[in-house]
Amino acid sequence: MARLATSLRVTLLSAVLVFHAAGACAADRASSGDFLASHIDTSVDPGVDFFQYANGAWLKAHPIPASEAAWGIGNEVDDALYARLRGISESATRQKAAPGSDQQKIGDFWATAMDVARADRLGLQPLHAELARIDAISSPAGVLDTVFALKPIGDRALFRIGVAQDDKDSATMAVQIYQGGLGLPERDFYFNPEAGVAKIRAAYVQHMARTFELLGRDRAAANAAATQVMAFETALAKASRRLEDLRDPEKNYNKLAPADFTAKYTPLIDWNARLAGWAIHPTYVIVGQPEFFAAEDRLLRETPLPVLKDYLRYHLVDGYAPFLSTALDEEHFHFHGRAMSGQQEQRPRWKRVLDEENDAMGMVLGRIFVKQYFPVASKQRYEAMVEAIRATFHDRIERLDWMSPQTKAKALAKLAAVTPKVGYPDKWKDYSALVVGRQSYAANVMAARRWQFQDNLAKFGKPVDRTEWDMTPQTYNAYYNPSNNEIVLPAAIFMVPGVPDDQVDDAVAYGYVAASTIGHEITHGFDDQGRQYDAQGNLSGWWTTQDAERFNTAAQKMVDQFNSYEPLPGLHINGKASLGENIADYGGVLLGLEAFEKTAQFKQGKRIGGLTPTQRYFLGYALGWMSQQREQRLRQRLLSDVHAPAKWRVLGPMSNIPAFYQAFDVKPGQPMWRAPQDRVRIW
Repeated sequence: MARLATSLRVTLLSAVLVFHAAGACAADRASSGDFLASHIDTSVDPGVDFFQYANGAWLKAHPIPASEAAWGIGNEVDDALYARLRGISESATRQKAAPGSDQQKIGDFWATAMDVARADRLGLQPLHAELARIDAISSPAGVLDTVFALKPIGDRALFRIGVAQDDKDSATMAVQIYQGGLGLPERDFYFNPEAGVAKIRAAYVQHMARTFELLGRDRAAANAAATQVMAFETALAKASRRLEDLRDPEKNYNKLAPADFTAKYTPLIDWNARLAGWAIHPTYVIVGQPEFFAAEDRLLRETPLPVLKDYLRYHLVDGYAPFLSTALDEEHFHFHGRAMSGQQEQRPRWKRVLDEENDAMGMVLGRIFVKQYFPVASKQRYEAMVEAIRATFHDRIERLDWMSPQTKAKALAKLAAVTPKVGYPDKWKDYSALVVGRQSYAANVMAARRWQFQDNLAKFGKPVDRTEWDMTPQTYNAYYNPSNNEIVLPAAIFMVPGVPDDQVDDAVAYGYVAASTIGHEITHGFDDQGRQYDAQGNLSGWWTTQDAERFNTAAQKMVDQFNSYEPLPGLHINGKASLGENIADYGGVLLGLEAFEKTAQFKQGKRIGGLTPTQRYFLGYALGWMSQQREQRLRQRLLSDVHAPAKWRVLGPMSNIPAFYQAFDVKPGQPMWRAPQDRVRIW
């Protein structure tokens, strides 16, 4: 199930990247070749737009390619790794690998996925059994039979379900059931009146109609079916909670016996029987949004059966379209790529295949990656940096003047209990049960999804495996898991593209790694959501009422600040939905700066590239968000993402940090200036 999100910098890692030298002292380095200074747009005053000042020259030199919706530092990383992984995959196809071996799975997945001619010959054949099941539906109960049959292959109809740690009993794996079933990213896409969003709604209906035509309908029938499915989804959206309301862990925790869930909210679904069909027999389930399921139950009774069947057909086919014929793949891209994200052309197939291969068996690739590109010494280096940030946070908590000694003691205990996972897992996931062949691309994706579904269900009734990772080592991202009270930092997140160790000084390393990643993730344990979980990872009220009120008052300033940002005319950042990420960014910058101030480079105070150590620190943080995106992608993210866009993840926290004002001589009246009484002060 979803955990507290982290950064949007999700990408693969370049094999030609090098690690930060966390202890390097570069005070005597010549400024002429400084990579950081070369990114700066000197025509912009940092007090006017620090993001553009920090990254503008790089962004100007790296326009968004036609095949992409966004472009930034992570994409530059991607391209180098794609070439290396392509070589590994192509080599595997030529080997006589033993059945079930990593090489056999990689080789067969790649060969089948790259065979476009075979996909075109097969057409919809890989989905014939599932489509026949939908055709045979004759009652609302049959709709539910089909929904439960399709969940193991990743179908997203009606709701989301999985096994994850119980938020109030982190030692127990529980069945968790949440709202879902929408084809657009979030409920507000169905209602927001902004012109661009309205255009997306119209494009979505047209896309569904074209999909129905590819399934054999004439145009009039396809248009009618699409309109009716859209009406059904709009009703589901109306019953769904808003993005910001999904971030309240208490309100989204509803513990019910399966029979009670059925009786009170979903008479059409006998949850005991349905879950028994998957060989699990829970005494309780955790329901995120009970009122959604009550409304959905009513809609299933009131909606004509042909509409429900078309709804299921569309979601099944759209979910597998990239793995089917060229016509279906291109139609999928026409909406999801071009209309939703602004891509002008498809990304090369081989890159898309590598992305799917990584999704299907990422830890298989991860074992190869780590062995070659993440030495033990690097793991130890960043484990030490984690402890430097932990020690700094400890000192900051002790100095807080708004928190009582009672809550401080528990906060310090929680901080001490945070488990860091750095680089890669100590125990690798076993993929031996995953069977990959050369029947079809869609069949291999289906097999991988079935394996993942069964792997998840198998956790029910077993002890929590706190060694498990939810990200692969080659993922350029990180996360905080509140139920384990852990930060997980994949190997890829520590890297700067194309920069040798001796060109990455402490100032940049502390901004890029210690602030935007390590400090950010630790602060997630103390943001508006994370602070509600105790040292053992249980959702519990360990704060005094007065301290919670003080925190919420300070956090509201952050909400108001981000609500005021308007990246597109008529579309503001959702300050409440993005609050956790914004607090984590702010906390990470504070922690990274104080930790950096203990280093030799800061104490010596020498300039590099014409920049002071503190200036380089803030620029190092901005480096991690050096990216740009098309208007369509920006609109999509503003409505569906709990992260602010990259630019405001720099502008927002900077404007609350007094040391930033001093470092760049920010003056009253400039856009980056916030009056002292308006600045956020939490951690």
